[in-house]
Amino acid sequence: MTLKPVPYDPALEPGLASFLDLVERIPLLADTIVANREHFATIIPPLDAQIEGRPVRWENRFVPGPVGAPDVAITIIRPLDDVAGAPGVLGIHGGGQVLGTRFFSTGELIELAVERGIVGVAVEYRLSPEHPGTAAAEDCYAALLWFAENARELGVDPGRIIVSGASAGGGLSAAVALMARDRQGPHLAGQLLNCPMLDDRNETVSSRQYDGFGAWNRRNNDTAWTAILGDMRFTDAVSPYAAAARATDLAGLPPAYIEVGSAEVFRDEDIAYAQRIWAAGGTAELHVWSGAYHGFSGFSPDAIVSRAAVAARDSWLRRTLGLRPGS
Repeated sequence: MTLKPVPYDPALEPGLASFLDLVERIPLLADTIVANREHFATIIPPLDAQIEGRPVRWENRFVPGPVGAPDVAITIIRPLDDVAGAPGVLGIHGGGQVLGTRFFSTGELIELAVERGIVGVAVEYRLSPEHPGTAAAEDCYAALLWFAENARELGVDPGRIIVSGASAGGGLSAAVALMARDRQGPHLAGQLLNCPMLDDRNETVSSRQYDGFGAWNRRNNDTAWTAILGDMRFTDAVSPYAAAARATDLAGLPPAYIEVGSAEVFRDEDIAYAQRIWAAGGTAELHVWSGAYHGFSGFSPDAIVSRAAVAARDSWLRRTLGLRPGS
């Protein structure tokens, strides 16, 4: 049977065209990863420009990295007027684990600081293929350890820290949640997984529906996973800390928020991850947005479905972090 793609919501199509023109300008192949990094560096505004006029303050730090690895660079974003016991968000950027910097995720943290009084930490993890396997997840977990241990200094309630990310950042957020459980590490109040990249096998129906076109298509996904895993890809040697869908036990995880578009590669693996959390007796809130492409709410912010997605995400944050109305 020939697979037909799910049609896009017409209101999202102009944003999708902008996404493809800006982000997908250079095809992502093994020999174009560096060129894509250079291009990505031109499309993300510097942090000063992101923050200009907003009531937040920020600082860069280096924190201890994984054993035997370099220190990890982080950026801390917090409201101008700190309130003791604020919630905290560890923000992990997207880019297929092969592209991007921590400043891809600071926009979200700035909004959370302004709108919800949240203290955010953006983490600079090592990229593949130079640092393959679990290196990225280990860097993110090291940042979580530092965040939890220094929560009081930052004015954060250590019992109200979540991990959050989109695309590869969502997959790494899931990996960090697994690490924290397996290593009896810091308590996480939740894991916000926005269109997460979870499964190296790339064999679902949805991955085949968006083969060669769309935002972050099957080809891009193959390129990234091969860079991350090399010859281990498709084998039983793949660690769940590299590809969270490989975890055999999803019990005992913090509450998950999982959202994904119906018209994107990651739809089916994200639905399966939520189903497996439920099967293990866990808590997951799943949203599959009709006709939505990968990263739709950022590039089509005025569409009705995007507004609904942002509102649902905000609702989960309020409930998970115990935010009062107006906070």
